[in-house]
Amino acid sequence: MRHEKIIKKALITEKADRLREMNVYQFEVIPRATKRQIKEAIEKLFNVEIIDIKTANMPRKPRRLGRSEGYTSAYKKASVTLKAGQKIEIVEGV
Repeated sequence: MRHEKIIKKALITEKADRLREMNVYQFEVIPRATKRQIKEAIEKLFNVEIIDIKTANMPRKPRRLGRSEGYTSAYKKASVTLKAGQKIEIVEGV
């Protein structure tokens, strides 16, 4: 599978911002991606060296907007720890 297809987007949240200070970056990835595939994709796309990778399947959650009820989408999240001194430039709003 192509590396561009494995990584959907970088997660931009308050928690992700705090983790970036500790050199940990979070990405939304396709659900069937393995840790090895995620590691290869990030190393090739961003030209960095990965020390550790953790994945989590995030469940869907109920949400309401007025009288409308629905669910958020379930997704897979990857937390990637980079080698000291390396970083990834995350562009917000693109």
